[in-house]
Amino acid sequence: MVDQTEIPEPVHEHAEPHAEHGDGGFRRLAAIYLGVVAMLLAISSLGGGKATKEVLNANIHASDTYAFAQAKYLRETVYQLTADRFEFELNHLPGLSDEGRAKAAERIQHYRADAARYESDPASGEGRKELLAKAKQWEAVRDHAELQDPNFEFAAALFQIAIVLGSVAIVALSRALLGLSAILAAAAIVLTLNGYLLIVPMAGG
Repeated sequence: MVDQTEIPEPVHEHAEPHAEHGDGGFRRLAAIYLGVVAMLLAISSLGGGKATKEVLNANIHASDTYAFAQAKYLRETVYQLTADRFEFELNHLPGLSDEGRAKAAERIQHYRADAARYESDPASGEGRKELLAKAKQWEAVRDHAELQDPNFEFAAALFQIAIVLGSVAIVALSRALLGLSAILAAAAIVLTLNGYLLIVPMAGG
C-alpha cells in the first residue's frame, strides 16, 4: 500500500523549478528595463548639462554686449557734446575768421558723423543699435535654455527614483514596484522630450 504522505513530494519537486524559472525571467526583464532607464537618464542629464551651459554662456555674452553698447553710448555722447560746443562757438564767438569758421564746421560735421556711427553701424554690426539687438538675441537664447533646464532636472530625478524602485523590485520580486517605476520613467521621458522640444514651457525656479 502506498503511503499518502509521499505523494506531494514529487509535486513540489516539479513546482519549485517552475517558480524559479518565472522569477528568473522577471529579473532578466527588469534588469533590461533598468539598463534602458539608465540610458535615458544619461540622455536627460546630457540635455540638462547643455541647457545649463547655454544659460551661463548666453548670460555672459548678453552682459558683455550690453556693456559694449553702453561704452558706445558714452562715446557717442562725448562726440555729440563736442559737436555742440563747436557749433556754439561757431555761432556765438565774434571775430572768427572764415578759415576758422570752415574748420569749426568741418569738425562739427566730423563729430556728428562719428556720433551717428557709434549710434548705428550696420557695416560692422558694432553700433549701439546693432549691439542692443545682439544682446536681445543672447537674452532670448538664455531664456529658452532656462525654460528647458527644469524639465531635464525633474526628468533626471524621476529616472533616478525609477531606477531605485526597479532595483528594489528585482530584490523583492515585486511587479507592483516595477510598474510604479515604469510609470515614473514614462513621466520622465515626457519631461525629457519637452526639455528638448519645449512644447510646454516650464518656468525655472
